[in-house]
Amino acid sequence: MPILEINDLSQRFGGLQALTDFNMTVGQREMVGLIGPNGAGKTTVFNLVSGFYTPTRGEIRFEGRNTSRLKPHQVTALGLARTFQNIRLWNDMSVLDNLRIAQYHWLGYGLADAVWRTRRYREREQRIEVKCREILEMMDLGEYAGELPKNLPYGLQRRVELARALSTNPRLLLLDEPAAGLNSADVDGLIRLIRWVNLEFKIAIWMIEHQMKVVMSLCQRLVVIDFGRTIASGTPQDIQNHPQVIKAYLGDVAL
Repeated sequence: MPILEINDLSQRFGGLQALTDFNMTVGQREMVGLIGPNGAGKTTVFNLVSGFYTPTRGEIRFEGRNTSRLKPHQVTALGLARTFQNIRLWNDMSVLDNLRIAQYHWLGYGLADAVWRTRRYREREQRIEVKCREILEMMDLGEYAGELPKNLPYGLQRRVELARALSTNPRLLLLDEPAAGLNSADVDGLIRLIRWVNLEFKIAIWMIEHQMKVVMSLCQRLVVIDFGRTIASGTPQDIQNHPQVIKAYLGDVAL
């Protein structure tokens, strides 16, 4: 069974039809890409799947459960995490605390426990810190645990955001333009990192990305949308030479 199934998903904002009858599946541990021109509706799809928007029509099923009306924190608790095109870190909190605060849905204690610093509170907080430090070490970020994200190079900030998403124990990870703003060397490193995350954490990854080098290197399948409608889907090789894709997105010359 696919980990994610999307059926006839549509989204309207007032008089604007942003997405029309979008259908897609993501398999267990699969890496899939969603591409298209600016304004095609890609981030709208991610916002719908992750609970930031409620669809006008259609259904989203994560591991068989209808999540179309769930809030973002409820979707995260089920095992779906995401990163954003524009980095959204808490810049005045340490790298470690950025990961710790993402664990709120696993806390397992109440306000009274926190106020009185009960045994349950101390045990849960210790468990969370150990887990977050393990993730940071795995992502080669251990030495930056006490740093503020705003003081780190852009490439490391991207890595911190990815580490924060992974700290929530996702089974499906949505990456919204993970290579945005990275130089060529950092992009090569990102490709290796995403491939490692897919294998090491045994999770499915669905990404939006404009840099064709990234999706062509990583994705088993690509889906292409334009003006909110799917115009093509298939292997990277299929998409690379698809006439509609070349016209709508890639330009007049195939990759």
